[in-house]
Parts: sequence; C-alpha cells; structure tokens
Amino acid sequence: MTKSAHERFNFNCLDDVRAKAAALGLDMELDEDVSPLAAPVAVGGRTAPNALAILPMEGCDSLPDGAPSELVERRYLKLGAGGAGLLWWEACSVVPEGRANDLQMMLTKGNVGSFAALLGRVNAAATVANGSGHRPVSILQLTHSGRYSRPYGHAPQPIYVQRDPILDPRSGVGDGVDAVSDAYLDDLIGAYVESALLAREAGFDGIDVKACHRYLISELLAGHARGGKYGGSFENRTRFLHDAISAIKAAAGDGFIVACRFNVFDAHPFPYGFGCAKDDMWAFEPDEPIRLVKMLKNLGVGLMSNSAGNPYYIYPQVLRPFDKSSMGVPIPDEHPLASMARLFSFTKLVADAAQGVPVVGNGYSWLREYAPNAGAANVRRQACAFVGFGRMSFAYPDAPRDIVAGKALDKDKCCVACSKCTQIMRDHGRTGCVMRDAGVYLPLYRSYRAKASRREKATQKNA
Repeated sequence: MTKSAHERFNFNCLDDVRAKAAALGLDMELDEDVSPLAAPVAVGGRTAPNALAILPMEGCDSLPDGAPSELVERRYLKLGAGGAGLLWWEACSVVPEGRANDLQMMLTKGNVGSFAALLGRVNAAATVANGSGHRPVSILQLTHSGRYSRPYGHAPQPIYVQRDPILDPRSGVGDGVDAVSDAYLDDLIGAYVESALLAREAGFDGIDVKACHRYLISELLAGHARGGKYGGSFENRTRFLHDAISAIKAAAGDGFIVACRFNVFDAHPFPYGFGCAKDDMWAFEPDEPIRLVKMLKNLGVGLMSNSAGNPYYIYPQVLRPFDKSSMGVPIPDEHPLASMARLFSFTKLVADAAQGVPVVGNGYSWLREYAPNAGAANVRRQACAFVGFGRMSFAYPDAPRDIVAGKALDKDKCCVACSKCTQIMRDHGRTGCVMRDAGVYLPLYRSYRAKASRREKATQKNA
C-alpha cells in the first residue's frame, strides 16, 4: 500500500488534481481534450460506437428465477439510453448454488426469452437516445460466487477452493465444510458452456468468464495451497479458466465474443493471493498476471478487463477508491489518487501484454467530473481501449452521452464515493445509488440497514 494520507475529494479544477498527483509522485495524466473517448472501438468483429464502457455492477434485484425484474429493466434501459459503447452486464450465475444472493441474475432455458426481450428494448432505447447508428456491444458476465455463495436467504453456503485463515471466518467456512472437489469443477465447465449458448440465443454479443474479486475462479487462480489438478502450479491454477474458455469457444463459434474480467492483484497474503509477492502482500508481482493475459490472448479471448482486490474484505480501496467506507471497513493509509494510479498501472500492464486485444480500464468513479480527463489520457497513452464506469453508472447512467456530446459532467449527478451502494449489498439488499436515485434507493438503504442491524444484534445475543 502506498503510504499517504487518505483525503476526501476536494478539487475545484483540473490543475488541483494534477498538483495533488504530482505531490504524491503518481504517474497520472489528465487531458483537456476528451474527444478520443467518442471514437469507435473494434471488439471481436463488432464495433462499439465509443470508448466508454459500463462495468458489471450487480443490482441483486432479479426475480427469484433469475429473470430480469422491473428494477433490472429500469436500470438497463437507463444504461442503454445513457450512450456507452460497451455494456458489460452484471454477474449472472451459471448454477443455482453459485448465486451470491437469492435475487442474483441467472439465465436459464425457461427465462431466456425475458432476457432477449429486455436486450431488444435496451438496444432500441440506445438508438432512440443516441442516434440510428448507435448500438452498444453487450457482454453478459458469467459467474460462480464460490466462497461467497448465498443462494437462499441470509445463510452463507460457501463453495471454496482452499482453506484461508483470513477469509474463512468471514465467509462461513468451518471445519465441517469441505473444499470444492475436482469432480464438481469438471462438471461445472458444462454449466458455463450452457449459459454462454443461452446468452448467444438471447442476443448478447458475447460473455465474460468472471475471474475477479475472490469469487470461485478468482480463488482458483490463487489456489497455491490446493492439491489436485486445479491447484498448486500456475498451469493447474489456471486450468479451469483455460478449459472453460476453450469449451465455450468451441461450442459458440468465432462470431461470439468471449471476454474475461480478472484480478491481477488480490492484496492478500501468500499462499492465498494472486499477483502478490511471497513476503509482502502489498508488493505486486507481475509475472503470473502477465502469463495469464498471454494465455487468454492465445485462447482467443476478444476483450479483457482487469481488476484487483476483494470487495468483501477490509481493503476495498484496491478496486474502488472511496470517500467514505462501508461499515466495519477502516479508512486506508492511502490517498484515493494513489489507489487509482495503481489500478491504471495494472491496466497499462495488461494492455501491453494483450497486444491488440481491447482492454477496459477501471477505477475512475472517484474522480467525479474529472474522470473523463484521466480516461482520455489513458486512451491516448494506449493504457486502455475503453474507460469503464462502475459506481458512476449507478449514479449517472447518461454520463457517456454527455461526454460524447462534449459536455462537462454535471457535478450534481456524479458518484460521490459514499459506499452506500456497497453497504446495501453487504446488508443483503437490492442496490443502486442512494444519493442520486434517492426516491428508489434511500428507502431501501434504510430498510436493509435496519434489518441487518437486527440480525447482527440477534447473532451477538446468541453467541
């Protein structure tokens, strides 16, 4: 971790940001000209109308069978109309037991028509709002939540890769819970293939095999202490991801994009973390992440997005710098700009290793109205092909349209990095922007916070 005092956002102009980055010794550039973000980007035989992407932000608000609910439709119609060139749809579980919550999105033979209908409406909304030539590239993220599986109510039902003394107590892994078997993982590849084919049937341009944020495949990448064919060596730890992508490519054909969003740095101690030095969890070790990127490229992955860290643990700034933390999360000894610069450096490393495969950058939302300036600089430097918005998309879904139109982002619509959207997830609720979409999400935030508090008190009483 870069030792520097944490500060809330307090910039009045672009030069203020530049001055702070320079004072911190960060390699961060900000361009006045953000027009490069309006340029189209080729993606796996498709063309995204601009270099702005919506990152997969889970709402935890699908119907019980995994189909889109009214809230899901409301969110994606706004995102489609919002003007982004790439819509990276949220985490969609490939099996019921791998859902992170009982309202997680899940695509099945029974509800594929609902997804197809929504995708059609999203594309129509995009065209109406942004012009006849505008159709975003849509990628559906396929996932298995692994040790963070909680498919029924509030009880964790972890499916984990290896024992982890730090994460086990926090994720419900006890002595009576066995690690996931090689046989289960073998069979799981078929579930990824089936979900990918259903996504193609629904009309998605491609899928993402999710391998980030300590969910199942991400934990497999860090399975140094696991035995068997899916643990130990780099070849074994990447075997599931390799074989799942290969099987999807073979089944879906070359015209269907296979993407991957993956961690390059877990900020977690060896032998439980990926991309971390053996003697210092905060020291990034690039060798294996670079090998992973090259493996993905050789497999024909047509779109990549790197991330880092674990949103369920106490260092969420590694993947999303914040002003205010979620409850129970300490304020880090690191300035948010330093957290951003780390993420930007990871994306540049991935883009260099990917050699022409478009890479989506992340970590921009904390910069609010100055995020496009940082993104334009990174695109100019070929440090990424797309600038991705995560929390900003909850708060300001039409930010891409304003950027493409040459407008300054509206300060009163930007994400304020308050972590309330994260807190709703931690409280097992349906999430969105509590500040900018208060009519819907402020009552939900208060309700879920109260319910979580009652559960916490009951647990303490029974302990």
